[in-house]
Amino acid sequence: MQEKQISVKTLGLVITDGVGYRNFCLSDFLIEAVRKFDKIIIYSGLPKSSYDIESLVQVEIVELPVFKESFQTWFWRKLKEVAHLQLHKEYFGINDNFEANKSLAKSNRGIATRIIYRITKYFHSEKNISFFEKQHLNSLRNIEMTEFCLQELKSAKLDLLFFTHQRPPYVVPLVVAAETLKIKTGSFIFSWDNLASKGRMAAKFQFYLVWSELMKEELLHFYPSANRKKISVVGTPQFEPYVLKKYQNEKEDFHLKFGLNPAKKTICFSCGDVSTSQNDPLYIESIARAIEKGEIREDVNFLVRTSPAEEPARFQYLIDKFPFIKWNFPKWILAREHHPEPWSQRVPTGEDISDLRMILEFSDLGINMCSTMSLDFMKFDKPVINPVFGNGTNGLYNDQRFLNFAHYKRVVESNSVFIAKNETELIQGINEALLNPEKRKIERQFMFDLQVGKTLEGTGHRIAKTLLDETN
Repeated sequence: MQEKQISVKTLGLVITDGVGYRNFCLSDFLIEAVRKFDKIIIYSGLPKSSYDIESLVQVEIVELPVFKESFQTWFWRKLKEVAHLQLHKEYFGINDNFEANKSLAKSNRGIATRIIYRITKYFHSEKNISFFEKQHLNSLRNIEMTEFCLQELKSAKLDLLFFTHQRPPYVVPLVVAAETLKIKTGSFIFSWDNLASKGRMAAKFQFYLVWSELMKEELLHFYPSANRKKISVVGTPQFEPYVLKKYQNEKEDFHLKFGLNPAKKTICFSCGDVSTSQNDPLYIESIARAIEKGEIREDVNFLVRTSPAEEPARFQYLIDKFPFIKWNFPKWILAREHHPEPWSQRVPTGEDISDLRMILEFSDLGINMCSTMSLDFMKFDKPVINPVFGNGTNGLYNDQRFLNFAHYKRVVESNSVFIAKNETELIQGINEALLNPEKRKIERQFMFDLQVGKTLEGTGHRIAKTLLDETN
């Protein structure tokens, strides 16, 4: 009698950067995926040494070479991306990117960018974009990076290749290799602002995993060729650590870790990186001065968490000037130096996830400039203030424009956060939130549920099961 052949399921998992590592390795996803797949191969934009997963014996890591894009590939990619921006520039955030990508440089790429803008002024339909995308993929078919990916994927015998981020251009050689070998590809939509406020995805995929029904409809709007039946709402692993016991601490641990007075309420300001949150030092100084002058009606701790994407050097003068401020410098380790995108090589530690959860759970108020951290604080039902002093005419970096980005316009219109457009409003908002933290409670819950369409509990299991179902 002929023995029945046992089917072996192998998942290819593409992790491009430290945030992807955080979302898919420090959540429960990888543990759940190991239970459902016989083998998992991580194709990593990070060095192998970044991974602390020795106990997961079914997991193999393939370190991807650093991808250097040729001029030809860059040209077709840029054509595709700018055409997408042209097509959808009625969206404020997309138009903001459209304007920001213009160039007056006299370099070859600067001249080529101006030519691209002229071409896409007239040719930016979905049909045109598909043509540009086809040329973009063709430009990668015979390069060394794609050959490396072909050899790796061929030997792996994958059932599925899943991309944890849909935007980085350096994943496209893997897409080309997978298409050549007829391996099914899918992608997770990385962040809540990626579709309606950012540029074109790196490539088209055969299926998609999204945060919510809202994101599903956005995906279908911006990518009409996507198959509705191949878009699964799964929530996001970004917030799953907030319901995992391994990252849980007590309030006493919070006060001890950051040197806070347990008799006082705690205000937390969380920074963005310098590229989009240039006014953060101003906001921190405004709050610190108000504390010194007694303008904040309650005696408070003031804790600042800097962005993991940058070194905290730009805040040194504040560290020196206001010694009562407590600082949390995220414990993200730089895995590789001299990389073309050094921010992508910062890798979080489990300790930092625990620190962040403590900050969110035990702070009394979260303040940030229109970042995803607004959702993080909402998860723990904490009041949120968004300071945006820059208006484009007062000499400050214009951060009020972010209020018009599609993803954040919903937040503003929901009344789930307090918007402070000057120092007086910021101090007013702080006093209001400390006095009446329940205000906007219903609105906060609505906004979090709208953006994150599934419960945080079981997110890793849900994603792993969805991927397994896609292999059938």
